[in-house]
Amino acid sequence: MPNLTLDSLQATIRDDVARALAEDIGSGDITAALIPAERQASATIISREPATLAGTAWANEVFRQVSPAIAVEWRAADGDRLQPNDPFCILRGPARALLTAERSALNFLQMLSATATRSRYFAHLVEGTGVRLLDTRKTLPGLRMAQKYSVTCGGCDNHRIGLYDAFLIKENHIAACGGIAQAIQQAHVIAPGKPVEVEVESLDELRQALEAGADIIMLDELSDADMRTAVEITAGRAKLEASGGITESNLRSVAETGVDYISIGSLTKDIKAVDLSMRLSM
Repeated sequence: MPNLTLDSLQATIRDDVARALAEDIGSGDITAALIPAERQASATIISREPATLAGTAWANEVFRQVSPAIAVEWRAADGDRLQPNDPFCILRGPARALLTAERSALNFLQMLSATATRSRYFAHLVEGTGVRLLDTRKTLPGLRMAQKYSVTCGGCDNHRIGLYDAFLIKENHIAACGGIAQAIQQAHVIAPGKPVEVEVESLDELRQALEAGADIIMLDELSDADMRTAVEITAGRAKLEASGGITESNLRSVAETGVDYISIGSLTKDIKAVDLSMRLSM
């Protein structure tokens, strides 16, 4: 599946930010109201730790929705490496607006940068193997597009976005349809042209999926030896994706089996927010 791009996410970004500001500001920022309305200020955003930046478009939209009078200057772009204490964003504008926007902007930046940073780490672990690391649907509710975009900032790739853009036929689907061949045949009838991926748990099921014409076959918790055999059996007739039980300790060995993809839920679900700070000066 193609990776998300910012051009395709403009409406999503506006909606994400509008929800975030609504829950944070509510009826108004009563603390910021302590500051004279005419007072101007500048601010810098820094990271307190090494990180890969993501989420600048969401931060831009926060500042725009809070006050178009805020000027934003980025000294780094999505995908760039951040070093501790280096200012990567400079802000100027009404002090009230800067303080009102601060938390929502930082929330987007620290969470999305955490996703990009983790993705960069995993991409480094398989460097040189040719495998593509894919995210999953294990994302924060309501922020899937943002997290999946951030995965690409870290050098990994997007799997399907949701339940609508590709088939992923798993054990329960196969049982309900009466078999692998029947499930794949019905998929081609329901949505011709949509990618059809089938999860298999054995080499016998792999052969069934190949005979039925699956586009992608997910090898669920197969041993490294079986995955190497699967690559030989498949011989390029379908793409192979390894999934299940994959951690940073065994990721490299799985990548070296010759599979095309490895999907990893922890790219988006096991993240720790990057420690960011905004420093205001009058």
